[in-house]
Amino acid sequence: MWTIVWMMSLVYNSHDGLEATDRLIPPGWQGNPWGPEATKAREAGQIPQIALTEGMKQWDRWGKLVLRDGDILFRRGDAKLLRGHFPFSRFIANVSGSQFSHTGIAAVEKGEPVVYDTTKAGVRRQPFCVWVLDNVGPFGVKRVRPESQAYAARAVQFCRDAFARQVPFDYDLGITDDQFYCVEMSEKAYRNNGLPLAEPLKLGDMENVNQFPICVMVFLKLSKLNLEQLVFFPGNDRHGIWSSPHLMTVYASPPIPLPTGPRPSPGNAAATTGGAAAGQPSAAARPAAGATSTGTGTGNTAARDAARTH
Repeated sequence: MWTIVWMMSLVYNSHDGLEATDRLIPPGWQGNPWGPEATKAREAGQIPQIALTEGMKQWDRWGKLVLRDGDILFRRGDAKLLRGHFPFSRFIANVSGSQFSHTGIAAVEKGEPVVYDTTKAGVRRQPFCVWVLDNVGPFGVKRVRPESQAYAARAVQFCRDAFARQVPFDYDLGITDDQFYCVEMSEKAYRNNGLPLAEPLKLGDMENVNQFPICVMVFLKLSKLNLEQLVFFPGNDRHGIWSSPHLMTVYASPPIPLPTGPRPSPGNAAATTGGAAAGQPSAAARPAAGATSTGTGTGNTAARDAARTH
């Protein structure tokens, strides 16, 4: 009965399923709105520059103080499927036992922090203060340890090359180099230059896979994936990129407890995902006094100092 009600809601209560930065795309723009052509068009004034809100300006100042070339950024996205009713990002994070669903690589270009990542639109280059708009939960930054710092510049160059070539998005979550999904590109930026960060896991070995049987079944049915497939994950302290011994934590927002009770229905899950209005990053992710900032290096001192200003 409830399955029928939910299916009817998909038909009669459509939702655009857009994330915050999707609403910044110029009307009529065709192609990757954050790809090379769009970047050149913004620089030439052919399409409008992004107007910064006060929240974005805060993130911009924070990024300039804290971020370094090659930093790996983690966030909880708000991507949805089924016309906006299935919280895909939240599902991926929860089923893998992670606070995060998406990663990117930071670079400082002409004094400005930018983030290279990939989505279904293709490999993107976004200002950090724009990239963070799509965060609706925990946010974190990892950095290679001093003894591996030489790999950071190589990782950034890897991302720039992928951006220039517009490597296609990997819908099948494979581990070859002809296509990338977000976490794969972050991993490959280091792995392909000689520094593997974390080994891929089988989908069937995700920490909470048994807690989401119906969602997992539907997910596999709608894709070409299987539980034996190896996939790179953002991870946690036990697996994935977040757990890499080659990385130190620059910033980690207070964690949000993962659900332990009965699973909500797909419709309710979408309703309880939470979110942030464009230009207003999630309160859970905003750097705040007392938030965790560990590891060593100048970035951590800057993170604490920047946090006190927000």
